[in-house]
Amino acid sequence: MLRDAWIYLENGTYLCAKSFGADTTAVGEIVFNTSMSGYQEIITDPSYAGQFVTFTMPEIGNVGVNAEDMESTKAHCKGIIVRQYQKEHSNFRAEEALHTFLEQYGIIGICDIDTRYITKMLRTEGAMMMIASTKVSDKDELKKMLENSPRIEEINYIEEVSTKSAYTHRNGIYDPFNFRYNDAPAPKARIAAIDFGVKRNILNELTEAGLEVEVLPNTFSADELIERYDAKEIDGVFLSNGPGDPLVLKREQEEIKKLIARKIPLFGICLGHQLLSIAHGYDTHKLKFGHHGGNHPVKNVKTGMVEITAQNHNYNVPESVREIAEVTHVNLFDNTIEGLRYNSGHVFSVQHHPESSPGPKESRYIFSEFLQLLQR
Repeated sequence: MLRDAWIYLENGTYLCAKSFGADTTAVGEIVFNTSMSGYQEIITDPSYAGQFVTFTMPEIGNVGVNAEDMESTKAHCKGIIVRQYQKEHSNFRAEEALHTFLEQYGIIGICDIDTRYITKMLRTEGAMMMIASTKVSDKDELKKMLENSPRIEEINYIEEVSTKSAYTHRNGIYDPFNFRYNDAPAPKARIAAIDFGVKRNILNELTEAGLEVEVLPNTFSADELIERYDAKEIDGVFLSNGPGDPLVLKREQEEIKKLIARKIPLFGICLGHQLLSIAHGYDTHKLKFGHHGGNHPVKNVKTGMVEITAQNHNYNVPESVREIAEVTHVNLFDNTIEGLRYNSGHVFSVQHHPESSPGPKESRYIFSEFLQLLQR
């Protein structure tokens, strides 16, 4: 099952390894993820479009994959890099092996490689572009192919991952005792959720909090949403997570500015958080190696509590946004901003993923805060 594979990074590093999954060549940005569990959720998170994910957890594949743990309709990352791949999965919920799942979506898996070495290199030098191939072994050819490929900052991956048509989300959160997703409770408010690459469990949490959630494509019209808000058809707008550099999303920024000007209640997560900052006039910047994992400590400035959170982003809002917003959450790894409540009173956002599926769940109260904002 395992094939030979070759990797070339833009800093000149050339590595030989083994592969599982698709027999292919792929180019993307390499990052590392420190989660101890939930590899399927990570692989199917649209925010990883265009990226290779290096898992610091040394053994991947143990629990297989299943349809219920999908965070979207397909796998989105360019590839995964693991120390050891376990093809013999063992879990009562498993429906197939990870390698057959990756083959289905044309995604390369790299194994039998020193992921600690890669992680330390990325921590020192920062996230970078790379190419991985099961077909091309020549270092110079790989280098040429990488140099002739567009960088992740030059690609609008939102066009790939956003829904093409509107739909209403019907599920609540997962019930681990009955092994099913809850039905949507009776709604207390109605929102439009803009899909920049939304995770299914973010929609589940919004629904569970008491919101009727209509999911719209990234091609949404602010004027139409304003008309619906004025007609009391919706009570607010949610801006989802998603992949890539928010600065390239010029049309979306202009549409969000219109929603802000109309004072429509707005809540953003991850990319949505970044787009709100940009729409207010405060451009984002790229972090050295980003935040990726399920064990990041974030301090709730209001309560003083430290919440362990899930993260997946390479970009961050600037400190200068404090001029127009109250910082509500701070990352304790590097003191970057993790949450904002704008002085206008109708907009707030967080950088981390408060639904955190498969875990932790310490920040899920934020979805209820959105309902409270709408009810005010």
